[in-house]
Amino acid sequence: MDNPRQTNLRGLYVITDKELTPYEKGKIFEMVESALKGGAKIVQLRDKETPLEELLPIALALKKLCHKYQALFIVNDSVELAKVVSADGVHLGKEDTSIERALTELPGKIIGVSCYGDLERALRAEKLGASYVAFGSFYLSPTKPQSPIIPLEILREAKKRLTLPLCAIGGITLERAKPLIELGADLIAVISDIWKAVSIEERARAYAKLFEEVA
Repeated sequence: MDNPRQTNLRGLYVITDKELTPYEKGKIFEMVESALKGGAKIVQLRDKETPLEELLPIALALKKLCHKYQALFIVNDSVELAKVVSADGVHLGKEDTSIERALTELPGKIIGVSCYGDLERALRAEKLGASYVAFGSFYLSPTKPQSPIIPLEILREAKKRLTLPLCAIGGITLERAKPLIELGADLIAVISDIWKAVSIEERARAYAKLFEEVA
């Protein structure tokens, strides 16, 4: 993708998990491809433990897989890894690299920023040049159970005050996703509800359909 920042950021955003999408025997690639076949628009490689050199071949293979399906490949946290593999972008949390450094190191790439329940952080991120902002957890998250729960109404307020695409994350299931889209979420980030599904492809397709239903 020559200019990922020009891509329409809307749809299902799946995030890998070392336990749920294991690297052994290439299981992660099989699972991610199923999600892509179902219509996932963005795949984020999230792994804060594995050394960079071990993640390199995984990241390169995931990027190739994403581009096969015209989807975006994002790296969580590591600007260095995103730069080395020429990912479509990076996603930053509060404790990660600064937005300014990410923009310098990854010109023309997508910079996503976690804003939790902090609208002011989102406004600052927009001013600095972020590509999208993420809010959550909206529900108890199996992968991050310690995350505070924030009110759904923040999406409505954010839609009024921001021009950036909004991503909703945290304990989202298929049943919970539609109200979030109706409130203004452009992206729905999912971990457990995708990877634990009996059919990943069918679950991804069901999420993709929600975006068609909510204009």
